[in-house]
Amino acid sequence: MNPDHPASQDVGKLYVEHSSWLTGWIRHRLGSHDLAADIAQDTFVRLLKKPKNFSTISEARAFLSTVAKGLFIDHWRRKQVEQAWLESLAHREEEFEPSAEHSAAMIELLCELDAMIAKLPKKVANTLILSQLHGLTYREIAERLSVSERMVKRYMAQAMLQCLLFKSDLSL
Repeated sequence: MNPDHPASQDVGKLYVEHSSWLTGWIRHRLGSHDLAADIAQDTFVRLLKKPKNFSTISEARAFLSTVAKGLFIDHWRRKQVEQAWLESLAHREEEFEPSAEHSAAMIELLCELDAMIAKLPKKVANTLILSQLHGLTYREIAERLSVSERMVKRYMAQAMLQCLLFKSDLSL
């Protein structure tokens, strides 16, 4: 975006007026000044990408805090994915130490997959997880979810379609 564009100037003004407040608000919730500064910065970057106009200070702060909440939820989800990746590496029988680049790419892929699963309807996501990660049969899944095996098949079809779409997005 052009820095001379009026929307960029509005974001700049918002940044000057609210960045200290937002950083403090985040730090109060997370306890880390560095992480709070990063999330505050990312919040304003998001606003730069999709500028908005606010009629009041409280409206601007409500929007900024909502975006920041989403970003720190993303941060914690990413941390959980990273931890799961490290734990899976630790449990491998063979010696395998991926490069930093490989680990970063894998964590990014796992985060994207996690986000895709999070968008699925709950029973569809649960069916996919129970089938692919826990190895349950359709009958066992049906019993656990209190649905018919036919519904489990439908849920799996929906999940597999989303996985195919996810894979095709990766190929682009």
